[in-house]
Amino acid sequence: MSATKVRSAPAASAAAQSQADPLQSLDRIDRAILRQLQTDASISNVALAAKVKLSAPACLRRVERLKESGLIRGVVALIDPKAAGAGMLVIIGVVLDRSTPESFADFEKAAQKVPGCMECHVVTGEFDYFMTIRTRDSDSFNRLHAEQLLYLPGVRQIRSFMVLKEILSTTKFPL
Repeated sequence: MSATKVRSAPAASAAAQSQADPLQSLDRIDRAILRQLQTDASISNVALAAKVKLSAPACLRRVERLKESGLIRGVVALIDPKAAGAGMLVIIGVVLDRSTPESFADFEKAAQKVPGCMECHVVTGEFDYFMTIRTRDSDSFNRLHAEQLLYLPGVRQIRSFMVLKEILSTTKFPL
Protein backbone atom coordinates (compact mmCIF):
# COMPACT_ATOMS: atom_id res chain seq x y z
CA MET A 1 0.00 0.00 0.00
CA SER A 2 1.49 3.33 -0.98
CA ALA A 3 0.82 6.69 0.59
CA THR A 4 -0.37 9.53 -1.59
CA LYS A 5 0.32 13.14 -0.77
CA VAL A 6 -2.39 15.60 -1.61
CA ARG A 7 -1.44 19.23 -2.23
CA SER A 8 -3.94 22.00 -2.54
CA ALA A 9 -3.65 24.11 -5.64
CA PRO A 10 -1.76 27.35 -4.93
CA ALA A 11 -4.28 29.48 -6.86
CA ALA A 12 -7.22 28.10 -4.89
CA SER A 13 -5.34 28.57 -1.63
CA ALA A 14 -4.43 32.17 -2.48
CA ALA A 15 -8.01 32.94 -3.50
CA ALA A 16 -9.34 31.49 -0.25
CA GLN A 17 -6.74 33.48 1.71
CA SER A 18 -7.64 36.79 0.04
CA GLN A 19 -11.34 36.22 0.67
CA ALA A 20 -10.66 35.39 4.31
CA ASP A 21 -8.58 38.58 4.69
CA PRO A 22 -9.29 41.23 2.03
CA LEU A 23 -6.30 43.27 3.24
CA GLN A 24 -3.98 40.48 2.05
CA SER A 25 -4.81 41.30 -1.56
CA LEU A 26 -3.69 44.92 -1.18
CA ASP A 27 -0.29 45.93 -2.46
CA ARG A 28 1.92 48.54 -0.80
CA ILE A 29 0.48 51.36 -2.93
CA ASP A 30 -3.14 50.51 -2.00
CA ARG A 31 -2.09 50.43 1.66
CA ALA A 32 -0.32 53.78 1.31
CA ILE A 33 -3.44 55.28 -0.30
CA LEU A 34 -5.63 53.99 2.54
CA ARG A 35 -3.23 55.29 5.20
CA GLN A 36 -3.16 58.75 3.59
CA LEU A 37 -6.95 58.89 3.23
CA GLN A 38 -7.44 57.84 6.86
CA THR A 39 -5.22 60.73 7.89
CA ASP A 40 -6.82 63.31 5.58
CA ALA A 41 -9.60 62.32 3.19
CA SER A 42 -9.90 65.88 1.93
CA ILE A 43 -6.54 65.61 0.17
CA SER A 44 -6.75 66.25 -3.56
CA ASN A 45 -6.18 63.34 -5.92
CA VAL A 46 -3.10 65.10 -7.34
CA ALA A 47 -1.58 65.53 -3.88
CA LEU A 48 -2.48 61.94 -2.94
CA ALA A 49 -0.90 60.65 -6.14
CA ALA A 50 2.31 62.55 -5.36
CA LYS A 51 2.44 61.15 -1.81
CA VAL A 52 2.05 57.54 -3.01
CA LYS A 53 4.26 58.10 -6.08
CA LEU A 54 1.66 57.42 -8.78
CA SER A 55 0.24 59.39 -11.66
CA ALA A 56 -3.01 61.16 -10.85
CA PRO A 57 -5.15 58.99 -13.21
CA ALA A 58 -3.65 55.75 -11.83
CA CYS A 59 -4.24 56.96 -8.27
CA LEU A 60 -7.85 57.87 -9.02
CA ARG A 61 -8.47 54.42 -10.56
CA ARG A 62 -7.10 52.77 -7.42
CA VAL A 63 -9.21 54.91 -5.10
CA GLU A 64 -12.33 54.12 -7.17
CA ARG A 65 -11.46 50.41 -7.07
CA LEU A 66 -11.06 50.58 -3.27
CA LYS A 67 -14.49 52.23 -3.03
CA GLU A 68 -16.12 49.66 -5.33
CA SER A 69 -14.60 46.80 -3.34
CA GLY A 70 -16.17 48.18 -0.16
CA LEU A 71 -12.89 48.84 1.65
CA ILE A 72 -13.66 52.56 1.53
CA ARG A 73 -17.29 52.83 2.61
CA GLY A 74 -17.49 56.59 2.91
CA VAL A 75 -15.63 59.87 3.29
CA VAL A 76 -16.62 62.05 6.22
CA ALA A 77 -15.61 65.09 8.25
CA LEU A 78 -14.74 64.28 11.86
CA ILE A 79 -16.37 66.83 14.14
CA ASP A 80 -14.84 67.65 17.51
CA PRO A 81 -17.49 66.64 20.08
CA LYS A 82 -16.54 69.35 22.60
CA ALA A 83 -16.66 72.07 19.95
CA ALA A 84 -20.09 70.78 18.90
CA GLY A 85 -21.42 70.90 22.47
CA ALA A 86 -21.35 67.13 23.08
CA GLY A 87 -18.28 66.73 25.24
CA MET A 88 -19.67 64.11 27.60
CA LEU A 89 -19.26 60.50 26.49
CA VAL A 90 -21.32 57.81 28.18
CA ILE A 91 -21.02 54.07 27.60
CA ILE A 92 -24.20 52.18 28.36
CA GLY A 93 -24.70 48.48 28.95
CA VAL A 94 -28.23 47.31 28.19
CA VAL A 95 -29.91 44.07 29.26
CA LEU A 96 -33.18 43.13 27.60
CA ASP A 97 -35.95 41.31 29.42
CA ARG A 98 -36.32 38.72 26.62
CA SER A 99 -33.87 37.20 24.15
CA THR A 100 -36.17 36.86 21.17
CA PRO A 101 -35.57 38.05 17.62
CA GLU A 102 -38.55 40.39 17.96
CA SER A 103 -37.30 42.03 21.16
CA PHE A 104 -33.85 42.51 19.65
CA ALA A 105 -35.33 43.99 16.45
CA ASP A 106 -37.61 46.36 18.41
CA PHE A 107 -34.74 47.57 20.59
CA GLU A 108 -32.39 48.05 17.63
CA LYS A 109 -34.96 50.07 15.70
CA ALA A 110 -35.58 52.35 18.71
CA ALA A 111 -31.87 52.68 19.59
CA GLN A 112 -31.15 54.16 16.17
CA LYS A 113 -33.43 57.08 17.07
CA VAL A 114 -31.81 57.97 20.41
CA PRO A 115 -30.35 61.49 20.18
CA GLY A 116 -26.58 61.47 20.53
CA CYS A 117 -26.25 57.70 20.10
CA MET A 118 -22.99 57.25 18.21
CA GLU A 119 -22.72 53.45 18.35
CA CYS A 120 -24.83 50.47 19.33
CA HIS A 121 -23.48 46.92 19.37
CA VAL A 122 -24.89 43.50 20.21
CA VAL A 123 -22.41 41.89 22.60
CA THR A 124 -21.83 38.64 24.46
CA GLY A 125 -21.66 38.32 28.20
CA GLU A 126 -23.51 40.14 30.95
CA PHE A 127 -25.10 42.72 28.63
CA ASP A 128 -27.05 42.36 25.40
CA TYR A 129 -25.92 45.72 23.96
CA PHE A 130 -23.35 48.43 24.47
CA MET A 131 -24.19 51.94 23.32
CA THR A 132 -22.00 55.02 23.21
CA ILE A 133 -23.84 58.28 23.62
CA ARG A 134 -22.61 61.85 23.36
CA THR A 135 -24.37 64.59 25.34
CA ARG A 136 -23.56 68.13 26.43
CA ASP A 137 -23.16 67.35 30.14
CA SER A 138 -24.44 65.17 32.99
CA ASP A 139 -27.72 67.10 33.26
CA SER A 140 -28.54 66.50 29.59
CA PHE A 141 -27.62 62.82 29.98
CA ASN A 142 -29.86 62.52 33.06
CA ARG A 143 -32.77 63.94 31.04
CA LEU A 144 -32.09 61.56 28.16
CA HIS A 145 -31.87 58.64 30.59
CA ALA A 146 -35.08 59.52 32.43
CA GLU A 147 -37.12 60.47 29.36
CA GLN A 148 -35.96 58.02 26.69
CA LEU A 149 -33.41 55.35 27.59
CA LEU A 150 -35.51 53.79 30.35
CA TYR A 151 -38.42 53.50 27.91
CA LEU A 152 -36.62 51.76 25.07
CA PRO A 153 -38.55 48.60 24.15
CA GLY A 154 -37.69 45.45 26.07
CA VAL A 155 -35.16 47.05 28.41
CA ARG A 156 -34.80 45.34 31.78
CA GLN A 157 -31.63 47.06 32.95
CA ILE A 158 -29.38 49.95 31.93
CA ARG A 159 -25.92 50.50 33.40
CA SER A 160 -24.29 53.82 32.57
CA PHE A 161 -20.56 54.49 32.61
CA MET A 162 -19.52 58.16 32.40
CA VAL A 163 -16.19 58.49 30.64
CA LEU A 164 -13.79 60.54 32.75
CA LYS A 165 -10.97 60.72 30.22
CA GLU A 166 -10.68 59.53 26.64
CA ILE A 167 -7.35 57.76 26.22
CA LEU A 168 -7.79 56.65 22.62
CA SER A 169 -10.54 57.36 20.14
CA THR A 170 -9.62 56.81 16.52
CA THR A 171 -11.16 56.08 13.16
CA LYS A 172 -7.88 54.80 11.73
CA PHE A 173 -7.98 51.13 10.85
CA PRO A 174 -4.63 49.31 11.17
CA LEU A 175 -3.25 48.37 7.75
